[in-house]
Amino acid sequence: MENTTFNTGKIEGIRYENDDNSMRGTVTRYHRKPLPRELFKGAKTQDIAGLKSPAKRNLIERDGDYSSKFTIGFEVEKTRLHRGAVKPYPLFCGFETDSSCGYEAVTNILPLLPAGQWRTKVYSMMVDAKKIIEDDYSPSDTRCGGHITVAVEGMTGQELLDAVRKNCGIVLALFRKRLSNYYTMRNFMLQDVNTESVTHQNHTQKYAVVLAKYNCLEFRLPSRFQSVKQMMRRYELFYELLDFSINKPNGSHTAFLKKVAPIINSMYEGDAEKVEMIMDLSKDFRKMITTKKINGKVVEWVDRGGRFDHLYDSELSRRGF
Repeated sequence: MENTTFNTGKIEGIRYENDDNSMRGTVTRYHRKPLPRELFKGAKTQDIAGLKSPAKRNLIERDGDYSSKFTIGFEVEKTRLHRGAVKPYPLFCGFETDSSCGYEAVTNILPLLPAGQWRTKVYSMMVDAKKIIEDDYSPSDTRCGGHITVAVEGMTGQELLDAVRKNCGIVLALFRKRLSNYYTMRNFMLQDVNTESVTHQNHTQKYAVVLAKYNCLEFRLPSRFQSVKQMMRRYELFYELLDFSINKPNGSHTAFLKKVAPIINSMYEGDAEKVEMIMDLSKDFRKMITTKKINGKVVEWVDRGGRFDHLYDSELSRRGF
């Protein structure tokens, strides 16, 4: 069945169910999985009840139905899939083999939403698929990644990258250890692929930190998914990244960090020292992105071998790094 609306007592609105494609519950060869479903369409008034006007600006109404202007998709890479857990899920478009890790489950195109009834239904799909997402059931290791793809209606991937770039320091700070991974280390300054900075980095586009595609933006840097909670927090982080960058293009970075602080706090189980470290480091990565120069606080993550000393800022150069 496709997405439907339902009315069960006081619960009304969109309902996510499996469709009739049996291949969604089968592991296929790489790039042979079924096409993703568009789950960001068809919400009803009940699904957005209680949202304030600022949150509704990211929704589109057509003939009484609502679509999300923002969308997101996840790739869940695993070394092994739990016995009996490979079956159709509303969350996933399908499963396929992966050369770098073993297997991956790829989500459908999900609505990227503020807190509310509709987001809760998205989270319910994640909970239902816990035996695929949770490492306790389907394990992963450091070879595995957690690619995240986002899109905004009416924007190309490059336009979206231009909009979010200056606020992506938080993404680099959170997943800084993956900046040394061969498959995710290219273009760490998030510049256009034909710029001089990228040329000097001697990096091809394919294995970039972020890939600007035709109508979406793929963040390749995020680490593997190990829990449902982790997926939820990343969902929330990327909602705030898009919402702030698109709707407040002149907003201060300080204001943006204030918006995401509760999410980072939850990620680190309230460890104030770690949260402060991530926040400070995100500012240093932002400085690198905006100045196109490597500073002393980020050099250990992006250039441990001294390959890019021509991109060092004046302080690093004076110190002989």
